[in-house]
Amino acid sequence: MLDKNKVKLGIAPIAWTNDDMPDLGAENTFEQCISEMALAGFTGCEVGNKYPKDTKVLKKALDLRGMQICNAWFSTFLTTKPYEETEKDFIEHITFLKEMGAKVVGVSEQGHSIQGTDLSIFDDKYVMNDEEWDMLCTGLNKLGKVAKDMGITLTFHHHMGTVVQTEAEIDRLMENTDPELFNLLFDSGHLAYCGEDYMSVLKKYINRIKHVHLKDIRPDVIADVKANKESFLQGVRKGTFTVPGDGVIDFAPIFEVLSENNYEGYVLVEAEQDPAIANPFEYAVKARKYISEKAGL
Repeated sequence: MLDKNKVKLGIAPIAWTNDDMPDLGAENTFEQCISEMALAGFTGCEVGNKYPKDTKVLKKALDLRGMQICNAWFSTFLTTKPYEETEKDFIEHITFLKEMGAKVVGVSEQGHSIQGTDLSIFDDKYVMNDEEWDMLCTGLNKLGKVAKDMGITLTFHHHMGTVVQTEAEIDRLMENTDPELFNLLFDSGHLAYCGEDYMSVLKKYINRIKHVHLKDIRPDVIADVKANKESFLQGVRKGTFTVPGDGVIDFAPIFEVLSENNYEGYVLVEAEQDPAIANPFEYAVKARKYISEKAGL
């Protein structure tokens, strides 16, 4: 069981309003989203496209519901744009997070990403050359230093359709970055999606994992996406992802490894679905009950 004094439970707004496909959940308001999060029993959340940009306004709305910001996605373009451009936007981003009381930032390399395109998620993934790997690792170490100096821990979100998706790519990234400056955001769903051993990654890098996404999958939908050469976003619309307790991943061993290694920080439910098909509040409650049973949180 996870230690309630060390581990906090959050949920992502992407189940209510999807940043990549704004038509999904266009009818759902910011207030409805965070109210239902709190009602379902969550105390932390990430940031969605309908969240107020003014930190005072956002804090007031969250405080009323006993909620807080724990992370916000940041896209890096270290392999396709000058480093300085990414750093400028990064500083602005983590300044916001620091004001909101967050301790970590989750970054994802979007240079050469096919995540938001119409390309086949299984057939068209970009593979970096040695020069691009050097650019990525060097840039991430620099951003990690910037974040650390500002009191924020940089975590990297391996993700389907990006240049760091597989276990081998995660290995290369971790081997060529500074453990003092660079950490991992562990996401069970993305590793399971591409057929990788998520438990292997978890055990290997447990001491450098500083944020956790609890994401489950529907293998039958993924098989359909693969057979039809569909994109990542087409898969999301069809239901590739779901919440813990509704898919095929057994999260008990994940919670066990986190507990045995004294993990501190957030575990966060992140399962983007079409809210018109999968009611966000209903699925949030389902995830909350499952996590209570399996993790004791």
